[in-house]
Amino acid sequence: MADRDQETDGRDEDDDWFERALQADDDEVGEEDEPRDAGPTSVDEQPAASNVEPAERDTASRDVDDGSDDFGFDTGLDDPQGDIGTDFAEAFDDSSPGGGPGGFDPGGGDGESFGFDLGGSTGATEDFDDEDFESALPRIELGIEGLDEMIQGGVPERTLLVAIGGAGTGKTTFGLQFLEQALSAGDRGVYITLEESHERVLQSAEEKGWEFERYEADGDLAVIDLDPVEMANSLTSIRNELPRLVESFGASRLVLDSVSLLEMMYDDQATRRTEIYDFARALKNAGVTTMLTSEADTDNPFASRYGIIEYLTDAVFVLRHVRPEDFRETRLAIEIQKIRDANHSRETKPYEITDTGISVYRQANIF
Repeated sequence: MADRDQETDGRDEDDDWFERALQADDDEVGEEDEPRDAGPTSVDEQPAASNVEPAERDTASRDVDDGSDDFGFDTGLDDPQGDIGTDFAEAFDDSSPGGGPGGFDPGGGDGESFGFDLGGSTGATEDFDDEDFESALPRIELGIEGLDEMIQGGVPERTLLVAIGGAGTGKTTFGLQFLEQALSAGDRGVYITLEESHERVLQSAEEKGWEFERYEADGDLAVIDLDPVEMANSLTSIRNELPRLVESFGASRLVLDSVSLLEMMYDDQATRRTEIYDFARALKNAGVTTMLTSEADTDNPFASRYGIIEYLTDAVFVLRHVRPEDFRETRLAIEIQKIRDANHSRETKPYEITDTGISVYRQANIF
């Protein structure tokens, strides 16, 4: 990557809006810079965001620092299609059964057994102290047995989380179980799906013994199924409305399944990064604890498909298949890649998906 102190194409570092955004600069960058021709190949060549169509906007390269959790940037983009914003708002008031068609796959497998070592007295030790993590930040549990014990003190409230995994690793079940933890405690939640229908989401939850239909009837749950193309076309309107709508609904947790489908709507990498960056900022401004699901990269199970969302979130959970050569059966393993402001185990632990959800075997080892 070129030295950031050098000028590129006659421009100095003031043109690098993304880096200034990462430094928590609250300037209205998107409204001050002029649009440039598409086609930059490096961070130093990226133009500023402006009021143009998504295909004409560029942003920084995918080499983002892990500390990019301060979303102080606003592109100021106009929404080309505002109709879905109205539909999105109405979904909170009209979330009764009757969503669109679609087949639902909870992505969890059938809970078959897999090889692991229960450890006993020779089991692996955790790599963090048993003392409480001292912090003034309020904490919550994810609601996943074993995984919560791997997080010392719980996940900080109002943070942005992501579960990354391939097909069949249980990402959707992870999100539903995360929401169930709040709903069963009397809180409210929002579930946004870009993959499945309203009915199939409720059906999957009911199969796990989670009373999502009752929660919805009582006004504690809003299940919103959106078309990813329409959402991408009107993302500016949605992200502007989202904080107000969530606050009005009184939700404490929100799930989006999955962010990969939204990322897929943008052919240009620079545009994709800009849109997801601003959407992540909107989710943080919503003031709820948000869980995203994301497809893993086909060549790297530890990274998301586009390598963006893990840098914009506060916590990353990696779910993957383990297929050792000397075993015939595929096993599932989970690890915590990062959690800001929380101590956590960094060990890889086996987990199982059953008819009651995900259970992580903290005392077991993959072998």
